[in-house]
Amino acid sequence: MKIKKLGKKLCILAVILYVSITFINQQKSLNAYNNEQIALREKIEKQEAYRESLLETKENISSPGYIEQLAREKLDMYLPNERVYVDISK
Repeated sequence: MKIKKLGKKLCILAVILYVSITFINQQKSLNAYNNEQIALREKIEKQEAYRESLLETKENISSPGYIEQLAREKLDMYLPNERVYVDISK
């Protein structure tokens, strides 16, 4: 009788131990998945902001103001008879 009771108690203890270990491992996996999900959401937000800036540039690319700004910034071109001041401290 005592052996059967001891065997039952050991089986119950083994099941409880197995369930506890499984629960802990699953919790670790869930935390890793949550961290990955947060990182992917941030990446999606950055890509959406980049997409919006590209769409804005696409809309403005044909406008004379954008072309003039691009010529000034990238090509150092200016209008005739325009005074350009250069900061020599840079």
